[in-house]
Amino acid sequence: MAPPSKTSNAAIVKAARRLIEKHGVENLTMEALATAVGIRAPSLYKRFSGRDAILGAVEQELFADLGKRLARALKGAKDRKMQAACHAYRAFAHASPNAYRLMFSASSLQGSEAEEVRTKASMPVVEFLSGVSGITDALHAARTFTAFLHGFVSMELARAFHLKGDVDQAFRYGVATLEAGMNDARR
Repeated sequence: MAPPSKTSNAAIVKAARRLIEKHGVENLTMEALATAVGIRAPSLYKRFSGRDAILGAVEQELFADLGKRLARALKGAKDRKMQAACHAYRAFAHASPNAYRLMFSASSLQGSEAEEVRTKASMPVVEFLSGVSGITDALHAARTFTAFLHGFVSMELARAFHLKGDVDQAFRYGVATLEAGMNDARR
């Protein structure tokens, strides 16, 4: 096994994220994580106070990753920014469904650090939506955006759409309706 000094916090967080994705957050153990990074479990406590601290670090990385993906999607889209952001959000959740669920569960990421991380991840969307809904309603628009996406994606990941029909088409319809509603609200 590698000595603890040969392992970094980033490597531990990366391994935790991989294990969460493979086995679910409920199955992440300190023993499994230590094995994955080549150290003994007690050595993890030299870097993190416990499992919740590791989960908080994973959440922090996930929110940063989501924020970067949303910013890239918005920057890369010329005139279809709403669709680009919505599809980037959905792709993120599909790429890491177990990690995505962690982001919206009873959080290990708490306090001002949590607020800062979530705010930073949200800013690309809030800034874009301020141009759609106006600065006064940008936060309301961002919450509506997130609620629609989270609800749709969560149902999709849980395989909760039981009626027949094309779920991708339903997503596109929802995005178009969301965009039209926000555009109409501004008028």
